[in-house]
Amino acid sequence: MTAVPFPLTWLYVPGDRPRVVTKALASGTDVVVVDLEDAVAPDRKDYARAATAELLTQRRPVPVHVRINGLDTPWAEADLTALLGLPGLDGLRLPKVTSPADIRHIAERTTALPLYALLESALGIEHAYAIAAAHPALRGISLGEADLRADLGVRDDIGLDWSRSRIVVAARAAGLAPPPQSVHPDTRDLKGLAASCAHGRALGFLGRAAIHPRQLPIIERAYLPTEAEVEQAETVVKAATTEQGAQALPDGSFIDAAVVAAARRTLSLVSHR
Repeated sequence: MTAVPFPLTWLYVPGDRPRVVTKALASGTDVVVVDLEDAVAPDRKDYARAATAELLTQRRPVPVHVRINGLDTPWAEADLTALLGLPGLDGLRLPKVTSPADIRHIAERTTALPLYALLESALGIEHAYAIAAAHPALRGISLGEADLRADLGVRDDIGLDWSRSRIVVAARAAGLAPPPQSVHPDTRDLKGLAASCAHGRALGFLGRAAIHPRQLPIIERAYLPTEAEVEQAETVVKAATTEQGAQALPDGSFIDAAVVAAARRTLSLVSHR
């Protein structure tokens, strides 16, 4: 397994379709997310769980996370019993999280396994920072926009922007990585996906969940730094190396510690190229 410092693509695949999961592992995504929740019908839950457990009996070439069923469902406990401790499991994604207690409940079972919370309701958004800071095992938060849209009664996409900014701020305030965007549901609307990614990047997101491999290069292209951004970041880091403290570059731009930190993060993404 080769981990990347800042994953840009998180490809969701249904847990009851092992052949699709196998294809996802070779798709080039940074993280494969095997879904036991929304993508699996109730009468397929047991099969999906068993197939996923079999997959995770060994390590895989890319990190594999599993989105278990909601903690308030009859399937969640069976998911945890079947999956925890398997060598191929690199992270758990917890759906419909509404409080810090949801995180602590799982973290008590497995403090060494990275956890990721999906906030999908108004209550989850209200508790965003408390959830983000709930436990050291929590490595990230993100939105589940389909459920959130329904909960809020939002029709236009702009109606979600406050919630999007809220989790970006909550994640950073808790010391977590910038969150990835939620999925773009129309797998054939690649122009719309690119525009949405550009908007998400402007809001402070980093990377995006996908539901089809054709979306992966669009997401990467949107979130990778441009040649001009890389050149500027290299200039900033070089200047900071030769002279400490705040300073002005030859082009008149001002740099300080925050600018240097941002430049280093930009350069850390170059490995994706």
